[in-house]
Amino acid sequence: MTLQIDTLAYTNRLRWLAPEQKLLFVITLLILTAFSRPPLQILIAIWISNWTVLYAKIPLRIYLKLVYIAILFWLTSLPALVINGINIQHLNLIQDDSIIGLNVASYYIYISHHGIEQGWTILARAIASLSCLYFVMLTIPFTEILQTLGRFGFPVLLRDILLLMYRFIFVLLNTASEIFTAQQSRGGYCTLRIGIKSLSLLIGQLLSRTLENYHQVSLSLASRGFNGEFKVWYPHRYHFSKRYAIEAIIGCVVLIKLSWG
Repeated sequence: MTLQIDTLAYTNRLRWLAPEQKLLFVITLLILTAFSRPPLQILIAIWISNWTVLYAKIPLRIYLKLVYIAILFWLTSLPALVINGINIQHLNLIQDDSIIGLNVASYYIYISHHGIEQGWTILARAIASLSCLYFVMLTIPFTEILQTLGRFGFPVLLRDILLLMYRFIFVLLNTASEIFTAQQSRGGYCTLRIGIKSLSLLIGQLLSRTLENYHQVSLSLASRGFNGEFKVWYPHRYHFSKRYAIEAIIGCVVLIKLSWG
């Protein structure tokens, strides 16, 4: 999935649009997301998704898979928000909050109305924020994001750390895939006990090989006279789009009016 995302960032239909313009657009929407209510956040998510799928021509199947992953994480945290418990002696304190519940020993376990509202608020904000971030991930190559941050005065050290982290994501995924395939071909996950043992071996080998790759990268950088800053070349073939700028400004103005209206 990561490799596919990286490929789409280089081949999407908005590739020619200046990254500064796209980043400014997304930052504005993120600020609106932070200070708006769930209905408006859902509207922001739909609008930026329209830019991603219809304008950038990102395949809908891939985009929905990314959104599904985010919703899956939300679902894992939902029970902790919705299900509450209280001593039966204090049952009168949650009369208005309890939707349905049952007695378990000396406790009353119930589904909280406030918890459902809180879960909905978290989902709306998370979907809107992630939709904005997905737009950046799928339309701007990572190295160009770093170059743009550099033009705005982002520290060189932090940019280099981000670049190395991005590079090692691919190394980590590739190494894990190779080890997992080798283990699976030898029946390493045929039973639960063997699977747990194989997983522990995979994690150990993954750490060992990652450290080895890091050492090799350090040696290669030293042999090439690394001076403390990564130099990444890319052709600056972008241009500013008045049409997209006008559409973005009008949309943001409408969202601001809806937010404060």
